Amino acid sequence: MRSLTGLRALVAPGCPLLLLCLLAATRLDRAEGDPADSSFTSLPVREEMMAKYSNLSLESHNISWTEQSSAPVEKNITLERPSDLELICQFTTSGDLNSVNVTWKKDDVFLENFDVFNTTKVGNTLYSQYRFIIFNSKQMGNYSCFLNGEEELRGTFNIRVPSVHGKNKPLITYVGDSTVLKCECQDGLPLNWTWYMSNGSVQVPIDVYKNDKYVINGSYANETRLKVKHLLEEDGGSYWCRAVFQLGESEEHIELVVLSFMVPLKPFLAIIAEVILLVAIILLCEVYTQKKKNDPDDGKEFEQIEQLKSDDSNGIENNAPRLRKNESVEQ
Repeated sequence: MRSLTGLRALVAPGCPLLLLCLLAATRLDRAEGDPADSSFTSLPVREEMMAKYSNLSLESHNISWTEQSSAPVEKNITLERPSDLELICQFTTSGDLNSVNVTWKKDDVFLENFDVFNTTKVGNTLYSQYRFIIFNSKQMGNYSCFLNGEEELRGTFNIRVPSVHGKNKPLITYVGDSTVLKCECQDGLPLNWTWYMSNGSVQVPIDVYKNDKYVINGSYANETRLKVKHLLEEDGGSYWCRAVFQLGESEEHIELVVLSFMVPLKPFLAIIAEVILLVAIILLCEVYTQKKKNDPDDGKEFEQIEQLKSDDSNGIENNAPRLRKNESVEQ
């Protein structure tokens, strides 16, 4: 107020334009030179958020090291609704804690809001606390603390919504049958469920109101079932179930394989063909063996016939001189 009075004293009554220019310049200098002013504008929003979520209970998670352990540590945190979250990194050593610097990151971005994290030293233990209210999906992710001293220590909190589980192995059924695909969430209660079918690289929502081939139901809030009726071969493929929570979504896929009735018969027909071929080979071998057994007898009969022929011819030749002798005697 005192500055405005000084301005009115310096400006002549007939120069309102000069007064406006001076006021604008003064306001611009304050906005650029006073960083506390920009943070002050966000205080009402922050207070409103704190008031809105003031009834949330504190949920605390910590990661700790000693001077004998320097390996990176990870901890998984599952959240399905807004929470007042406190992340603590704790380091105990016999060395000098004043040489240890602590920084925080969300994914790959440094966190520079010093209002929400605090580092204290108690005896031989250093505590670095990061506390905030998580209320939307953009805040989900990986929060890491880095302790830089003689060695760099890293602790990571992986914050996720509850995971969804389905059938790990492909579900095999046949044309004309009906099947049921099931997904469940063991660590939370989703707000709603949605089913999709993969069409190439695109997920197509399944609308049970437009297609009576599908029926979606579930006995409990943490599970969903998709019934597919009158299956065809083209119904096979990947099906996705998606659970929606206040802080994000989680999904799982189930592989459905639809076979025609000829598919299970193919191995049976192949076995029958092999049996028929084996029987035919055995019969051919039997015929060939039997024929080979009969061939020596035929040879012996042929030799006997030849022997008889030769004997007959020898007998005729022997009778011819006798006839000649008889004729000569009669003469």
